[in-house]
Amino acid sequence: MVTLATSRGYRIFQAVNAVILTGVVVVTLYPFVNIVARSFSEESYIASGQVNLIPRGFNLTTYQIVASDPMFWTNYRNTVVYTVVATLISIVLTTCYAYVLSKKHLRGRKTLVAIALFTMFFSGGLIPNYVLVTSLGLKDSIWAIVLPNAINVFNLLVMKAFFEGLPVELEEAAAIDGLSTYGILLRIVLPLSKAVIATMVLFYAVSYWNSWFAAFLYMNESELFPVTVYLRNLIAGATTSENAGAVAGDLTQAAANIQSVTIVLTLIPILVVYPFVQRFFVSGVMLGAVKG
Repeated sequence: MVTLATSRGYRIFQAVNAVILTGVVVVTLYPFVNIVARSFSEESYIASGQVNLIPRGFNLTTYQIVASDPMFWTNYRNTVVYTVVATLISIVLTTCYAYVLSKKHLRGRKTLVAIALFTMFFSGGLIPNYVLVTSLGLKDSIWAIVLPNAINVFNLLVMKAFFEGLPVELEEAAAIDGLSTYGILLRIVLPLSKAVIATMVLFYAVSYWNSWFAAFLYMNESELFPVTVYLRNLIAGATTSENAGAVAGDLTQAAANIQSVTIVLTLIPILVVYPFVQRFFVSGVMLGAVKG
């Protein structure tokens, strides 16, 4: 009887759990599916609120308008370059800093941790940052986007906690075998840290891909804009022949669904990449969150 009751209770739990999770999936997916449907719909149907999950009056005009503009592809290429370079630099710097902080015998370790935490809660402000970037000659260059945000403190602390959880005996054995500190990091620690590194790559890549304010602030040439600034200008209705080429003349023809199209175009690369790193995501965050 106990087994039967337990089994029945477990089945009830499974049913309730399935209903709740199904509801979460529906609530999560509905906005995205709605945006995709709106991007393929006629403007009149969108304006009248008739588009939900299925496109009404199938329309590719807006996609054709955006795709026909050479500036869109230039800015898209810029985004790819900025994201790849910035993510690589951020991963290298974050990994090195986190590995150093994970060594409890390091002199000045608490000071280094305090410095990192201080920057997490306090910043110089918009105007001082702008003056600093300008005085360093970084304006209108990729470094204005990459260097000020090279290390995210939250990501740093996650990696630090992960490194602290690795068995000390492995590093001691490697040191006895004659490996240097860099050799231990490259040949022992990093191969064991694929999950957390993949997670950090995802965090940084998504952050840089979606970032637009730094480029909007520090770049004046439209040829240097990432695609997010291009799309921001479309959504804001601020396109001109200088920063959006052929789109400016046709913007009024697609005003109702231009926002949906731009959101879809921005999300596509992330949706393509995410499945390949998703299996590392949960394990990387949980392993890095075991210790504080």
